[in-house]
This record gives sequence, structure tokens and C-alpha cells, in this order.
Amino acid sequence: MSHTLDKLSAFRQGVVIFVYLAVLTVLEYFVAVTFNAVSILVVVAVIKVGLVMYYYMHVYKLNEESDADIHSYSYKTGTNRLGLWLFLLSDAFVFAGLLTVRINLLGLTRPHLNQTLGLAVTAVLLVSSFFMNRGETAMAHGDKKGFITNTIITFVLGLGFLLGVVAVEWPLAAEEGLTAGSGAAGAVFYMMTGMHAFHVFTGLLFLVVVLNNARKDIYSAEQHWGVEAAAVYWHFVDLVWIFFYPALYLIGKAL
Repeated sequence: MSHTLDKLSAFRQGVVIFVYLAVLTVLEYFVAVTFNAVSILVVVAVIKVGLVMYYYMHVYKLNEESDADIHSYSYKTGTNRLGLWLFLLSDAFVFAGLLTVRINLLGLTRPHLNQTLGLAVTAVLLVSSFFMNRGETAMAHGDKKGFITNTIITFVLGLGFLLGVVAVEWPLAAEEGLTAGSGAAGAVFYMMTGMHAFHVFTGLLFLVVVLNNARKDIYSAEQHWGVEAAAVYWHFVDLVWIFFYPALYLIGKAL
């Protein structure tokens, strides 16, 4: 798929990638409840992450040539882009540490959680990334209205995911006796979901900022780094959950 696409083709590409991600999510759920094959779940997660990083987060833009003039928008965007990715890389080590803790403490066991709710909030976050991609694509082609509409939908879905985890999943888990002090499973569950929820919350704040800037006509098709940064950060939050979802809900025997 080409990097430089017209608006309609870019939208279609976003749809294709979303379908791939949705099919892979259904596949990993089916594998977990039928075979519980950890190796297959890991491979599926890695494929999903690759799709998100390349097509939604545009990691290839790190290789784009920028203007030699250090005062130009192109040069500043290039350095900002590198800085954002370095931040995300450092942040990824935090989440990787949490995954390592989960593996070391729980092994091939997992917390006893509501599978339906887990799949539902995962689907909501996945759909939010789809609309975030559409919003960024719209702004990249000068469609301010399309950007605002799709980003508002992203915000609503992101808020739904956050409430689904914090306001619904946490109380349900506590009712089943899974608390932060109930043992390793509880500590791992609340630490992983809590850290991720914090990032979702900051992502929502980021969306509010870029929506307000768009309302003030700060962005254009040629200059919209803030939109790109918000989109990349939002997809990063989705990328982390691609690993956290199977680690918490699918892999291993429920305690």
C-alpha cells in the first residue's frame, strides 16, 4: 500500500487495516477459548502491533527527509516526530516491565475476569483507533469538519473504554474477591489496567487540546503536527492493549 494516497484511498486503506485487526482479534479470542495456544496468541498480537505501527502510527515517517532550514516547519516536525517516538519507546519499557511481572508472577495462569466485558472494551478501543485514523487522514487532506467529527467519536469511544475498565471491570473484579491486596493476580491486574487507564486518560486530554486547536483553525493540510502527534499517541495506547488484553484475559488458566 502506498504512503501517498488521495483522501478516498487513504480512507479505504484505514478500513482495510481495521478489518484485518478485527479479524485477528476474533481469531485470538477463538484460539484462547478453544486451544489456549500461547504461541499463536503471541504471533497474532505481534502481527496486530505491526499493522498498527506501520499503517496507523506511520512509523515509516521517521525516514522522511526534512527541510535543511532549522526554522522551517518541515524540520521542526521531523525533530518533534523523533522526540515523540523516543518518548513512546521509553514509555514502552514501562509496559514491557509490567508484562514481565505478569509472566513471572502468574505464568500460565491469569486473573478470573469477565471475558465478555474484556472483549467488549477491547473492541471499543480498536474502533476508536479506526476513527482516530480517519480523523488524522481528514485533516491531512484539509477536511477540518471530518477531523472534528471523527475525533469526537474517538473521544467518546475512548471514554467508554476508560469507564468500562475503571467503573465496570474494577468493581466486578472486586466483587469476585480480586483486589489489589488479594495476591499476585490482583496486584498485576490493577497495576496493568491502572497504568493503561492513566494513559488513556492523558490521551483523552490530548484529544481535547487538538479539537480546541482545530476549532481555532490552527491546523491545515500542510501543517498539522499536533494532530499527527495525538493520533500516534492514541494508537500507542491501543498498541499496548493489544498485548495487555491476551495477557490478562486469554493466556493461561483462570485462577
